[in-house]
Amino acid sequence: MNNYTGLSDFTLMGFYSQFKHPALLAVVIFVIFLMTLSGNSLLILLILSDTRLHTPMYFFISQLSLMDMMYISVTVPKMLMDEVLGSHRISAAACGMQMFLYTILASSEFFILALMSYDRYVAICHPLRYPVLMNRRACLHMMSACWFLGSLDGFIFTPITMTSPFCGSREIHHFFCEIPAVIKLSCSGTWLYETLMYICCVPMLLIPVTVISSSYSFILLTVIRMNSAEGRKKALATCSSHMTVVILFYGAAVYTYMLPVSFRTAENDMVIGFLCGFGACPGTSSVDQGGLELTEIRLPLPPECWD
Repeated sequence: MNNYTGLSDFTLMGFYSQFKHPALLAVVIFVIFLMTLSGNSLLILLILSDTRLHTPMYFFISQLSLMDMMYISVTVPKMLMDEVLGSHRISAAACGMQMFLYTILASSEFFILALMSYDRYVAICHPLRYPVLMNRRACLHMMSACWFLGSLDGFIFTPITMTSPFCGSREIHHFFCEIPAVIKLSCSGTWLYETLMYICCVPMLLIPVTVISSSYSFILLTVIRMNSAEGRKKALATCSSHMTVVILFYGAAVYTYMLPVSFRTAENDMVIGFLCGFGACPGTSSVDQGGLELTEIRLPLPPECWD
């Protein structure tokens, strides 16, 4: 426990130093950041302003867009300011808050992706029961459950990580305070963290993955039995776009939170974190496109099934 400092600042090493032109990289990241924020903001405004889009599917899409906006807003501004100001320090309180918000948003997104697959299952496999099963009250309850279950991770792992004793180096080899990167600095070992991670994250990943795989299995069986070739094509296009986002997001989550710390490197963690942050957000647009195609293969339903 020598050199133990409980509330000292941390240093975010980032990955600017690994590039020949870090300023150019910062400009590119800033442009992508603005495009992501503006794109998701316009999408949310469009859904709110057009009553034809007041349906469960677009409600979930708007929530996913909101999560994506918050997701990158938690990490990217600090990363850009570090390059502009030349200071990579972050206080323990700011680090804990960043970790808390990021964990809540990432965990909640696991469940909303599963919820969106369930929405597609009901729409394609049980279209006549869709207005009953996916009514406004049911959707609000399911969405609230997604946020609540995602919050559990933040309330559990942030205190465990930030109250660990840190001794020696306080350099975080990442561009934000991600739990695995911070816990590596602990001088008390990572066995408690890894044990709780497996206990909590395995069910939190297993339940959504089960919902997603089951939903798409039933969807595939329904698509195979479709008489319309055009309907099959549109259904497969819709499912493939959503599954692409699911695979990217869940693949990054399995690598980050389920592999033991000893099996990972700081460089790979930063790459995965960057791809997850900027790969999942643009991926929302592909989910939206798939959602637009899905409306064309549903059996006739009231365009405003909530109204």
